[in-house]
Amino acid sequence: MTSKITETIDPYIELKTQGAKTHRLQFNSSNPFTPTWVASNLSQSSDPGGMYASRVKGRNMLLDNPARESKALKALQEKRVRRKAQKERKKLGIVGKREAKEKGVWKFDESQAKFELFLPLHHLWMGYMSELLSLSQKPAVETPASMAKAVPGSAGMHPKLLKADFHGSIMTVRQSKNPCIVGLSGIVIHETENAFRVVTKNDKLKVIPKQNSIFAFAVPLYSTLPPTHTLNTPFPLLPPMTGKATEAGGANDSTTRQTVLDSPHIEFELYGNQFRFRSAERAGRKFKHKETIEL
Repeated sequence: MTSKITETIDPYIELKTQGAKTHRLQFNSSNPFTPTWVASNLSQSSDPGGMYASRVKGRNMLLDNPARESKALKALQEKRVRRKAQKERKKLGIVGKREAKEKGVWKFDESQAKFELFLPLHHLWMGYMSELLSLSQKPAVETPASMAKAVPGSAGMHPKLLKADFHGSIMTVRQSKNPCIVGLSGIVIHETENAFRVVTKNDKLKVIPKQNSIFAFAVPLYSTLPPTHTLNTPFPLLPPMTGKATEAGGANDSTTRQTVLDSPHIEFELYGNQFRFRSAERAGRKFKHKETIEL
């Protein structure tokens, strides 16, 4: 019967091949593997032991690569999520951009491009600006001091205008690389990512690109809403002027034809290159102040 010898050996030295089967291996913790390996590989560090104690000791470390998900399974899950989202949008009756284009939602009959027909939309926009900017009521007697006092603060006005809706505003091209559109003005009836569609006073439908153009628009200095208006009441909307009413020259003719440019107003410049967003995207976007050199 062979007797087995038990002894302590260093696991980091080569084992003797002769008589290895007759020896029972016993590992000790005098020279553990991890600190020894870290200290031997951190040759450029002045204190490898301190680095091991601060970054490695007592922490769980992943020594094996995690299992990767299958690309096909991931693509299938994304497809299911998209289908579910499309079904929810269909239940809610939301029309997508492609579907709206196929159904002709944004098609406009140019025979309806009448400036007077869109004046009520412009008056609605003036009331919207009055509530958005919290404009004051018009005083009984206008003086330079009262007009200066009625101007809202620019710090609170500019962020609101950046996210405002400009459908119904009167937009004028102040500067552009295309000289043919300089001075073109009209009521905005549709805003896209790269252009404004306006109806001019000559009853023409024009598409004005935002790129390389500087626009000017105005907001009323005083509120166009009645003093009794509250947040829970709808905006007062004047009826559109018809041909017969125009010829008759009714009592409300001057009020209906009046635009923001016919009353005290505040004028702003809008840089088209920095405004190339859809109105829905612009409402949730964060704009940062930065210097710009245009044209």
